[in-house]
Parts: sequence; structure tokens; C-alpha cells
Amino acid sequence: MIGLGTLINTAAVIVGGIIGLLFGKLFKQKLQKALITACGVSTLFIGIGGVIEKMVAVDGNALSTSGMLMMIVCMVLGTLIGEVIDIDKGINRFGDYIKSKIKNGKEDATFTQGFLTASVTFCVGAMTIIGSVEDGISGDYSILLAKSVLDFIMVIVLTSTLGKGCIFSAIPLFIIQSAFTLLGYFIGPVLSDKALDYLSYVGSILIFCVGLNLLWEGKVKVANMLPAVLLAVAFAYLPI
Repeated sequence: MIGLGTLINTAAVIVGGIIGLLFGKLFKQKLQKALITACGVSTLFIGIGGVIEKMVAVDGNALSTSGMLMMIVCMVLGTLIGEVIDIDKGINRFGDYIKSKIKNGKEDATFTQGFLTASVTFCVGAMTIIGSVEDGISGDYSILLAKSVLDFIMVIVLTSTLGKGCIFSAIPLFIIQSAFTLLGYFIGPVLSDKALDYLSYVGSILIFCVGLNLLWEGKVKVANMLPAVLLAVAFAYLPI
């Protein structure tokens, strides 16, 4: 069933978020901070691993790198586009809107931060895009199933630290993954392996940036870098 992976992933975030909300008080502040730090470090290495997988190759007895030009061009232009549009501000406004509609939301100072952090954490990355595209192409949701397990664990930790805003990240997650699933259904078959590799390459860089934000409280506006993912796919078809 096409789209089943996104439904499972959305349910995992909601259920995990509720568990974190109900039992988060059992975690002392020191432990919460330690868990976020651990998740941040883990996310950094997930991103690093994804980048190295696509950037570095074994050439005989030596290592060679590829995609450097693509990475620089797409990251710079993508961030420029994202800053002009100010995607980060739009997500913040959406978080504030949901916050205003929820009982006691205005008193929850961490609502928007939790919503933004969780949304970027769950919606940005190679697993989100490639998993959704594969689900759309063939109904294979194995990547999204693995992502659901990771998101389930992460949202418990995030919700226990940043509050109920994290649960509502299920909304953009469902919308974005459904969109990519539909995209995969219609145009997935024409995507080249190179396009998917570039997509994974840039997506892994954004995952690394998410890890930075978990460690240093949102210093990088990852949402404003999202256009870089689309540019990476387009770059694959340039005669370079």
C-alpha cells in the first residue's frame, strides 16, 4: 500500500510524543540535557556517515572525493533562496499559530522551539526523501519503517525536554512525506541514481546541521537550507 510508511511514521511520532509527555517528568533536567546531547552527537555522526558514504570512494589504493562542486553550489544557492523566502520564519509562525490554538499553549514557552526542532529533525534528511520516494515508486516502505523507529525514540526524548510542541511535528512530517510519496509516484521512475545520490548527499549535510542545533540550541537555520535538496536533484542533470 503506497503511503503506508508515512502513516506508520506519523503514528510513531504521535505515540512516542505522548509517552514522552506523560513520563517526561520522570527525567530530571540534568538527565534530559544529557539525553539531548547524546541525541545531538548521534545525529551528527548519522549526518557525517551519510556524507562520507556519498563523498568518499575507494580508487585503487587511495581515497577519492566527489560532488564537492555540487555540494558548495547547492548549499550556497539553496541557503540564499531559503533566506530570501525565510522558511525558518514561516515554520516558526506556523508553530506559533498552533500554539495559540491549544489550551495553555501561550504559557508553554518551549512550544515553538519544540515544534521547530522536532519538525526539522524528522522532516529533513535522506531517509525522509528517499524513503518517501521509494514508497511512492514501488510501495516499499522499509526505509520509512526504520526511520519510524528512530523518530519514535527521538520524539520521546525531545518531548520530555521541549514539551508538547514536538508532538505536532507529526503534521509537517505527514504533509512533507506524503508530498514526496506522491512525487515519487509520478516522477520517481525518471530520477537517475546520480540524482538520488546527490539528494542523499545534501540531505545528510542537513542532518549534521540538525545535530549542531541539538547541541547548541538552534544556532543554524536548517529550514532555510531546505531548497538545497531540490537544487541537488536538479544539479544531477546538468552536463557537468
